Amino acid sequence: MSYSTADSLRPVTLDDVRGAQKMLTGVARVTAMEGSRHLTQLVGSPVHFKCENLQRTGSFKLRGAYVRIAGLLPEERAAGVVAASAGNHAQGVALASALLGVRSTVFMPKGAPLPKISATKEYGAEVRLHGHVVDETLAAAQEYAQETGAVFIHPFDHPDIIAGQGTVGLEILDQCPEVRTIVVGIGGGGLAAGVAVAVKALRPDVRIVGVQAAGAAAFPPSLAAGRPVSIKHPATMADGIKVGRPGDVPFGIVADLVDEVRTVTENELSTALLLCLERAKLVVEPAGASPVAALLSDPRAFEGPVVALLSGGNVDPLLLQRILRHGMSAQGRYLAVTLRLTDRPGALATLLGVLSVVDANVLDVSHVRTDPRLGLTEVEVELHLETKGPVHCAEVGQALRDAGYTVID
Repeated sequence: MSYSTADSLRPVTLDDVRGAQKMLTGVARVTAMEGSRHLTQLVGSPVHFKCENLQRTGSFKLRGAYVRIAGLLPEERAAGVVAASAGNHAQGVALASALLGVRSTVFMPKGAPLPKISATKEYGAEVRLHGHVVDETLAAAQEYAQETGAVFIHPFDHPDIIAGQGTVGLEILDQCPEVRTIVVGIGGGGLAAGVAVAVKALRPDVRIVGVQAAGAAAFPPSLAAGRPVSIKHPATMADGIKVGRPGDVPFGIVADLVDEVRTVTENELSTALLLCLERAKLVVEPAGASPVAALLSDPRAFEGPVVALLSGGNVDPLLLQRILRHGMSAQGRYLAVTLRLTDRPGALATLLGVLSVVDANVLDVSHVRTDPRLGLTEVEVELHLETKGPVHCAEVGQALRDAGYTVID
């Protein structure tokens, strides 16, 4: 296949994906396929995880980046490459460039997590921090490309990128030939498009379901309009699929070959991430957990065997801490409650005694005495509790009210 940058709108075929697979031999790992007993019980048929979170650089992005850069003309390689990314694409481009002996510059937002910045540098890229949102970073990278002649490596909107990502689909068919449904997260659409090209060419009976975060779901309105449309201010914890507009190249493929696009909530994403960590012992970022979130939200909607594609595991530890607490709260296993009580000796001990009776484990206690909303003899107490589920949460709340406490929140 041709790799010139001039043919960026050419069709992507099964031969392209097979060529990419040969190119990636010895570069990208053939990642593991792991069964999920918990999801198998929920869905009613076998569910497997395709663990791209265990890929080199921690996500599938290395596949497409390597194929794209490997296909550059000699003069293009000599000019170097440039990319813009908050994390996964940055690391994929950095490592691919290092393996191919190409100079790389990666623009990242100023607020990008420090572990992702450090990893991108360690893979060999020059990192430049610019802007506070990805759109600003992207504009800076494109301006740099125009000024220097470096080749801009788009994260999803190029046939070579899509062909590289499509190699995941070939591996899924090899590892789980009986698969009936593949569930994959969608941001700009490169991964879903590549998987769809590979799988539908060989197994048109396999159903492919894309998943977007509800707060960053550009594909549903785009599919309805028949063309890529932008959404304003995409918002989600899943930064790997936080894209405001589908790519032109992947959009056409997704529209033709992906059977359905679903959306999931932030609660469902955090619950899915927690499940992957607790039940499968897999660290997965929110975008990578989106297929699991879709399965949890409507388990009987998927014909099995099902493969859920865990696209990445690069999650900032601080974000992971917040997400896990959010996921525990969504499952009724973590409860924050604010109440008022009389500010007198022994009042807190009495309150804790009530909680002890209902077996709620106190994780943290915060006192507020100086808020102007409070009376002279009042104190506001915020409690962070470990609980055992929604029923237990209700029991805790009722016990506090029965004891005469005013529950504010």
